[in-house]
Amino acid sequence: MVPEALLYLSRAEVEAVGVKMLDIIEALEVMFAEKGKGKVEMPPKPGIHTRGDAFIHAMPAWIPSLEAAGIKWVSGYPANQSRGLPYITGLIILNDPETGVPISVMDCTWVTAMRTGAATAVAARHLARADSSTVGIIACGVQGRSNLEALDCLFDIEKVHAYDIRREVSENYAAEMSARLGLDIEVKGSPEKCVRGMDIVVTSGPIQKKPTPVIEAGWLAPGAFASPVDFDSYWQGAALAEADRLATDDRSQMEYYRSVGYFAQTPLPYADLGEIIAGEKPGRQCHSERTICINLGLALDDMATAIIVYKRAREMGIGRELAL
Repeated sequence: MVPEALLYLSRAEVEAVGVKMLDIIEALEVMFAEKGKGKVEMPPKPGIHTRGDAFIHAMPAWIPSLEAAGIKWVSGYPANQSRGLPYITGLIILNDPETGVPISVMDCTWVTAMRTGAATAVAARHLARADSSTVGIIACGVQGRSNLEALDCLFDIEKVHAYDIRREVSENYAAEMSARLGLDIEVKGSPEKCVRGMDIVVTSGPIQKKPTPVIEAGWLAPGAFASPVDFDSYWQGAALAEADRLATDDRSQMEYYRSVGYFAQTPLPYADLGEIIAGEKPGRQCHSERTICINLGLALDDMATAIIVYKRAREMGIGRELAL
């Protein structure tokens, strides 16, 4: 039965629900398998762009197997960091799939961070070496944290190298994440030192249509896996072209971005993550392959995560009831 009132969850309330990263990873694994079988609905996300590299996107999706339907209205404004505001802000609306009635509105910030890290972990499960034990993190913000947390759920991590354009940010990151996860984290003075020799590399700076990428061909080691969360903002075309397998989370979405000026030097992906998980396309095939998965961020990720948050918030009595 549809509740008589809509459940509103602030950012603090979303976090208070306490959904674990591993639960989100497993929900996304299910979702991507369904996507690979053509059992989900996700139209291209339209957007408006009021400033430079800023965006405001509408992201609807429907996952029948998870009974998750809704939309995320999300903005990403790089200049916000200089104003003391988060780069990502927005809301998620969930609807009852039988009636279409809105059942919840929640802040999207925590969901966006966690599902992005979880998507990297899902990709790494299928494209990284199972014995991967070293991680390079470039850009030590929210995504640098959530991606490392997610990878730590699936891999036995022994060493982390961290770099940020502001050294104090990387030092704070190292102190916080080593205490939280019990990992050996070493701050590095350049992106190159976070890429060379690492089994897994994550870059998560601001997304830019006309970037000045610094990661060169030859830096990513044979057998390594990379997750450019920031599209190709850190990666030169020649570095991406070295990949034996370059995948994405949604090929049609990547083609849309390419058509409006992104990914000018990025090779075409051989598969999307759903195809790999559904067994339609192969994942990693040998120990020495360089693999890269450019996850663009899908509304499906958000709905798979938000429905867990909503159901547990109802069970725990968290949130505020608002009359429709």
